[in-house]
Amino acid sequence: MGTLSKKYVGLLYISPWLIGFIILTLYPFFASLYYSFTDYNMIRPPSFVGFTNYIDIFTNDRDFYKSLWVTFLYVLMAVPAKLAFALLVAIILNRSMKGIGIFRTVYYLPSILGGSIAVSVLWKFLFMREGLVNQLMSYLSIPPIDWLGDPKLALFTITLLPVWEFGSSMVLFLAGLKQVPKELYEAAKVDGASKARTFFSVTLPLLTPIILFNLIMQTIGAFQQFTAAFVITGGGPVKSTYLYGLMLYDNAFHYFKMGYASALSWILFIIIMTFTFILLKTSNRWTHYEDGGDDK
Repeated sequence: MGTLSKKYVGLLYISPWLIGFIILTLYPFFASLYYSFTDYNMIRPPSFVGFTNYIDIFTNDRDFYKSLWVTFLYVLMAVPAKLAFALLVAIILNRSMKGIGIFRTVYYLPSILGGSIAVSVLWKFLFMREGLVNQLMSYLSIPPIDWLGDPKLALFTITLLPVWEFGSSMVLFLAGLKQVPKELYEAAKVDGASKARTFFSVTLPLLTPIILFNLIMQTIGAFQQFTAAFVITGGGPVKSTYLYGLMLYDNAFHYFKMGYASALSWILFIIIMTFTFILLKTSNRWTHYEDGGDDK
């Protein structure tokens, strides 16, 4: 088989992915950019309106700033908590003991199930006023808390759901912990370093590349969060959980303002790209590698 034939065979094997990428990713990506400059309601043909959608978003849409602020708060709460919890569990599971593989699998399961509608519904029933959480608190003589009806607590409550989905980050941290040279731990022990000092001086610096990757991926996911707010609170009370993804959904499928929603999606895309760029640009100040070099 000639080189040219092998090339076409390779393209044939990856053609299902290429077709799916072009139809389901690349085309919608550029189509949404075009629609963002149009007035389009999915019924009549789109009409070009220039930057009108973007101007209206920044000058007339109060929900835009409200949802943006709520989303920023959500990201600031969910991402650090999720990474800290994932690292804690990874440290606990980083030991050699009988049946440890089963425990690792069990702890990973929430990552598979957590984003589903069913689990979001379960979360709603857990934290409703007559839910299981308040019932358990009543046994401790603690008065019931309106987790989902109090604007000060509702966002915190739905933030707990993605924190519960720590499995993917935990697996990466666990892999990183396995790669830390044992010689460094032995040297720290000889120097009389405590466990806390060993963690902050040896373990944590060598995990910073994985922390950077997890931080970027979880930040991207948090900015796009939709399911929890949609199912559990519907954006309430008084839009205290009105995440950006929910506002985008409302404009697209409730108000049928697809052009407007496309503009909102591109603003979100720019925000995510900006945060990713900042994290990558500043990572050389705090990301360290085993060979002693920093990320440049």
